[in-house]
Amino acid sequence: MTHHQTASPSAPDGLAVVVVAAGSGTRLGYGMPKALVPVNGRSVLEHALAAVRRAVPGATTIVTVPAGDTDLTALARAAGASPVVGGATRAQSVARALATLPETVTHVLVHDAARCLTPPAVFERVVTALRTGAPAVVPVTEVTDTVRGVDTEGRSTGTVDRAGLRCVQTPQGFDRALLDRVNAAAGLLPDRGEGDPAGITDDASLVERFAPEHPVTLVAGDVESFKITRPLDLVLARALVNSRG
Repeated sequence: MTHHQTASPSAPDGLAVVVVAAGSGTRLGYGMPKALVPVNGRSVLEHALAAVRRAVPGATTIVTVPAGDTDLTALARAAGASPVVGGATRAQSVARALATLPETVTHVLVHDAARCLTPPAVFERVVTALRTGAPAVVPVTEVTDTVRGVDTEGRSTGTVDRAGLRCVQTPQGFDRALLDRVNAAAGLLPDRGEGDPAGITDDASLVERFAPEHPVTLVAGDVESFKITRPLDLVLARALVNSRG
């Protein structure tokens, strides 16, 4: 596996990181929130927050946690992050976190706790793009599998050209004013009833739908930024932690 240097840039003034950790993790089969699942003696959330600290030391960090949680809340506070109770959907959780940020925050990274082993270089590429004026930044990787389309009855419609496809990762970076604006346009602000717009899978989707005049910049992601979703992902995560020493 690829090994990465741990040297990282200092967090720019006005940067905040929202770590989304309010998911249930039912597909992992542990009977606990995904962010609490252990990976070589440390929870997914602890690995994620350690990655944030290495990559952007000093950044304001918010962690969204499930309603009624105490364990993730304690882990977040122990790491110097502020816990916020998330909503029923990922988008609602991010909106609740945004509502707590101080006015001095000018740029926001939104990161999935489940991508807890993201290398510092990915954060650096996203932050650099924000520093140089990009309003929305998403790390991506190339699609390596053959992809086929299907019709409504599950029959193949042929091979899809993967040259024009990318897999999306986090952290995704945004101009804070833009992210606030698209959340408001989507009806996601906590004081406006917390809508749930269809087809929104990440924060970049909000920008593309509600502020299409602002292009989403793509930067290189990393295969080590995979999302822990199923039991096999845990096997890979444990192997990667071991390989890093």
